[in-house]
Order: sequence, then structure tokens, then C-alpha cells
Amino acid sequence: MTADPHGRAAFRALHAGPAPLLLPNAWDVASALALVADGHPAVGTTSLGVAAAAGLPDATRAARAATVGLAGRLAGLPVPVTVDLEDGYSDDPAEVAALAAALPAAGVNLEDSTGGRLADPGRHADRVAAVAAAAPGLFVNARVDTYWLGERADLATTLARARRYVAAGADGVFVPGRLTAAEIAVLAAELPVPLTVLAGAGHPLPRLAELGVRRVSTGSLLFRAALDAAVAGARRLRDGEPAPPATPYAEVDARTGALRA
Repeated sequence: MTADPHGRAAFRALHAGPAPLLLPNAWDVASALALVADGHPAVGTTSLGVAAAAGLPDATRAARAATVGLAGRLAGLPVPVTVDLEDGYSDDPAEVAALAAALPAAGVNLEDSTGGRLADPGRHADRVAAVAAAAPGLFVNARVDTYWLGERADLATTLARARRYVAAGADGVFVPGRLTAAEIAVLAAELPVPLTVLAGAGHPLPRLAELGVRRVSTGSLLFRAALDAAVAGARRLRDGEPAPPATPYAEVDARTGALRA
């Protein structure tokens, strides 16, 4: 057994590379394996993708079991995995810490909102501190949802919340939502830990690198794009067009078999 079975040191090092870490987010084993096969050095999970695939609403704590189950099934991947835990699925810091510490993962994402509303930053800082204490080496990415929810979406509030989480032990800060280049640059410069933002059309990866971003998450984008691709493929067939190109059946099946070996 290695001293770092979940690749936590390797995952942490990816945030200090020459370019931002593009973190693709999977929603099941097959999507994670496909991303690994394409050469990505780490994989995350998407809370929306996991919840929707299970027929559950996102950001309501309903997908706890589905998320934990997927984390277990991804434990055999040859790359580090970070798990989106929504808000930790509990108001009790000890419960959140116990959950995070038991995950076979390199990192977790903890958001400071519940049910579409910002949480008290002090209570969220307590959750971050509990996880950091219970799981040394686990990369704790604290998500600040001000811009995501459009609630107190300004730099002063966002930085104040982020700094509180960093002081509590967060290893990184994630600020999703519509941000200008100037806002991203300020966040990256002012925070002493790696900044994560969402991938989007407005700021391509090279530009985000210039702004100081260290990690770029695809969030639920790949899951939603996959839904669109599935519908488009079915439409092509329905309309009498040739079938779209796809990964061969045997290749997908072989990936799964290799993971279980």
C-alpha cells in the first residue's frame, strides 16, 4: 500500500503547475473513465449530474447517498478524484467532517449555500475547519456562492467570506458565476490559496491563466452537453440520417472491466 493511496499529494501539486488545472467533472463511472482515457490528470464529480442522473434535485442534500456511492466506485481510478459534496449534507460540522474523512478521495468541494440561499459564513467556516482537522491532506475547496446566486455578489463580500474559509483551513477557493476579468484578477491576487472558477465561453483557459486562476472546473457543463448530444443523436436517427460517430462498444466495456480488475 502506498503512503498516499488517494493521490492527495499529486492532486495538490496539480494546482501549482505551469498552467491552470482543467478539472473535468464526471457524473458516473463511464464518464469518469472516458475522461481519464482522454488524458486528464484528475477528475471531479458534478453534483447536478449525479443528482439528475439519480432523478434527484441538486443542492438539496437529496443526493448524499448517490454521491458517496459514486465516490466509492471511482476509488480505483488511476488519477486523483475530488468529490462535490454540495454543502456537506449537514449543518453539523462533525457530521460533515466524518463524511469527508471517510471518502476515498483526494479532495472535496464544499459550498456555502443551502437550498439556493447563502449560509452563515461562520457556520460554513466551522464545517471547513472540521473537515481540515479530520482529513489531513484532503484538498478542501471552499466554494463561495455570492456570484452564483446573485446574492451579495460583490468583491468585498466574496473576499471576506473566502478569507474566513481560508483561515479555517481551506486549501482553495471556488467562486462560480458570472465574473468579469477584472474581478477574477482581484480574487486571484488577494487570496493566498489557489482560485477556481467555472469554465465558460467568456474566459478561455489561456486568459484565465493570465488572470492568475489555478483551477478551472467544468461543473455540470459536460453532463448537460452529453444530454444534448444524446438527444441530437436520437434526432438524427429519427430523421433518417446516418448514426453519429461514437466510441466503440468494446472499448467502453473494456474500460469498465479494467477498473474492476
